[in-house]
Amino acid sequence: MLVNFKSFCIFVAFLFTFLLFIAIASLFFVPNPKDILSSLQTEEMLYSLKLSIVTSAISTIIVLALAIPIGYSLARFSFPGKSIVKSILDLPIAFPELVLGLCLLMLFGQTFVGKSLEAVGIKIVFTKLGIIVAQIFTALPYATRILCSTFESIIPRFELVSRSLGYSEFETFKNVTIPLARGGIFASTIITFARCMGAFGAVLILAGGSYMNTETLPITLYLNISYGNMGMAITSGIVLIVISFLAILVFEKVEGGRL
Repeated sequence: MLVNFKSFCIFVAFLFTFLLFIAIASLFFVPNPKDILSSLQTEEMLYSLKLSIVTSAISTIIVLALAIPIGYSLARFSFPGKSIVKSILDLPIAFPELVLGLCLLMLFGQTFVGKSLEAVGIKIVFTKLGIIVAQIFTALPYATRILCSTFESIIPRFELVSRSLGYSEFETFKNVTIPLARGGIFASTIITFARCMGAFGAVLILAGGSYMNTETLPITLYLNISYGNMGMAITSGIVLIVISFLAILVFEKVEGGRL
C-alpha cells in the first residue's frame, strides 16, 4: 500500500511536470523561428524590452531599499500591530494584480495623495513613473518575505556579541547582519527583478497600456494578442520565460548554497 501511494505521488509529480514542460516548450518550437527573430528586431519590441529593463532595475533598487528595513523589523523586533503589518504586506500576493492596480489608481488619482503629488508636478497615473510605482507595490511583498526569512535564520547571538563589543545597533546591522544575509539579499534581488519584469495587471491599470509609451514586455504581449499579431505576442512571452527561468535558476543556486 505504501509503495502504491509513493508511486502515485511520483506519477502525479511527473505527469504535471511533463504537461507544464510541453506547454512551455510549445511556445518555443511551434512558431516559425524566422518570425521570432524578425519580431525581436522590431522597434516596438526593442522599446518595450528597454523600458522593462530600465523600470525594473529602478524598481528593484527601491524595493530592496524598502524591503531590507521592513524585513529586518519584522524578523527582529516586537511592536504593536506587527501581525497587522505582516498581513497587509502579504495582501498583494493574495489578490489579483488587476485589483492592486485599481487600488493604486484610486490612491494616486482620486485621493489627496494623488492630488498633492500632481500639485507639485509629480504625475503617476498613465505615465512611465506609474510603471515603476506599480512594479514596486507588486514586488515588495515577495522581497519582504524572502528577507524576513533570511534575517530570521541569522542567529541573534552574533548581533549580541557585536553590541557587547561596542558597535551601535546600526553598525551591527551594517557590519554583521548584512554580510550574513548577503545570500538572501542577492536572491531577493533576482526574484524582485523578475517579478518587476513580469508585472502586468497593476502596470496596465495604473500606467496604462499605451503603444510605445508605457509599453513593457507584458503589455506588448497583451496588445499584440489583441491585434492578432501572434508573432510579437509569442516573442514577448519567450523573452519573459527566459528571464523567469534565469531568475529561478540563480535563486535555486543561491538557496542551495552553491554560489
